[in-house]
Amino acid sequence: MSNHIDFYFDIISPYAYIAYKKTLKIKNINFKLKPILLGGLHNLAGITAPAFNKYKIKNMKNDCELVAKKNNINFKWNSIFPINSLKIMRGYLCVEDNKKEEYLNSFFEAYWKEDLDLSNEENIKILLKKLKINENDFFYSINNQDIKDQLKQLTQDALEKEVFGAPTFIVNNKIFWGQDRLEYALDEIKNI
Repeated sequence: MSNHIDFYFDIISPYAYIAYKKTLKIKNINFKLKPILLGGLHNLAGITAPAFNKYKIKNMKNDCELVAKKNNINFKWNSIFPINSLKIMRGYLCVEDNKKEEYLNSFFEAYWKEDLDLSNEENIKILLKKLKINENDFFYSINNQDIKDQLKQLTQDALEKEVFGAPTFIVNNKIFWGQDRLEYALDEIKNI
């Protein structure tokens, strides 16, 4: 039986941002953060992302705004959506453990609260400076083959567990997909 909840996420997912903000309010539960590259996962699973369907994207935008408001989460749909989150997700893997939470929160908020264009490397550098992360080390590290392989492997592992979107929570080998399923994952772990 599991004593933690695996939380699969990508910065590009507005629902992962909402779920992440919800997890910050939950005490006494260990969330193991599992970064993935959502675009890569969709490609592996043969899924067309909602961002590329004009009907889904309109509903997704409205839905995220409703859910965020209901949960008192500051949210603003990013005007540059979607972007390639590869650098940011690799970056999460290479920042020091004691910086990971601050890194993730800063990048999530920059994209989904402040409407910052994170496809612009200069904006990434500004955030790194605020976080006191050396930009030269950061950009060197995200191009390191071990980091590249690690993100690929995490994404492949997610697919092998039948994860197909973000956010996804796994408890006791049970999948709970979507920010609105966090409560079900919490119920599952409480029943252990």
